Order: sequence, then C-alpha cells, then structure tokens
Amino acid sequence: MSDVLAGSVSIRPLAVSHAAALARAYTRNRAYLHPWEPRRPGAFYTAEGQRERLADSMAGQAAGLNFFWALFDGAEVVGCISLTDIVHGAFQNGHVGYWIAQDFQGRGLATAAVGFVVGFATRLGLHRLQAGTLVHNAGSQKVLARNGFEEIGLAPRYIMIDGSWQDHTLFQKLLHD
Repeated sequence: MSDVLAGSVSIRPLAVSHAAALARAYTRNRAYLHPWEPRRPGAFYTAEGQRERLADSMAGQAAGLNFFWALFDGAEVVGCISLTDIVHGAFQNGHVGYWIAQDFQGRGLATAAVGFVVGFATRLGLHRLQAGTLVHNAGSQKVLARNGFEEIGLAPRYIMIDGSWQDHTLFQKLLHD
C-alpha cells in the first residue's frame, strides 16, 4: 500500500526487499546527511548492511513498537520517516524521525510525511508524539511547526551526531486531549 505525498513521490512501508534502494539513497546522500546523523560504519551503505538493519527493524514493527516508511520516486528512495519507541499504557507516546534526499528538498515532502505519520499515530490511539532536532536545524523545526508540534525545551548533549554529543530542541504534538 502506498499514498502519494506530492507529485510523483509516494510513501510506503519499508520492507527488507527495499535494502538495495535504501543503500543507494544513503550512499547518494552520505555527504549531505553527514552533519545531521550519527557516524555510520561502511557496511551501513551497502545492500547487505541495510538488509540486516531492516530485518532488525521489522521485528520491532511486528511487535508494534516501531514503524518505518520510505518516500519513493519510482523505484528510488528519496527519504525515510519513522515512528519509534512507541510506549502504550499510561504514556501512549512515540518518536518521529525523518530525512529527505538533498535533491528533493523544498518540495514539502517532509511536511507531508510528518502529517502522514501524525495521522497514523492518531489511528493507533497514541496521545503524544515527540521529535528532536539539532538546535540549528531550522528547516526541520519549520516542518514540525507546520504539523502543529510545539517546542518544549532543550535537551543538552542529547544524541551523538557526527561523533559528538549534540544539543537538541525537543518538540511535541498532543493528539488526544
């Protein structure tokens, strides 16, 4: 199943069969994503590395703890979005993370993909979504604001990005009151 986000770009659930396309996308965008992501081992950029990563991810998805989608332009991956760390019970919370290929920036794809995940999380019955951005990632902060996320604070040295602990601005969206 896929949904069209904008133009020729659709969003589909990620599957192990997408490993080669995902490896190509990460390889094409390696330099672009470098300042925004953790350091990756060389195997991460191979089809086999992505196959292993996706197999692990699918186990969490089968348990309902994580969900992963890719944005496709034809057969090529041009971005990814995830809903992870889902906690049910009294918390009903999940984390949103995403990236869009460098040559697909500025088309509203991240905004549309986050909106898609907000709808999915609402149907799951989650109460709250969280997202964090590097403090200087104004583009990602605009994407979250366009989807009704509000800034809730600063998390010092929150995630190791490009080899050092980086501060992040945290956002939330309440889905149900």
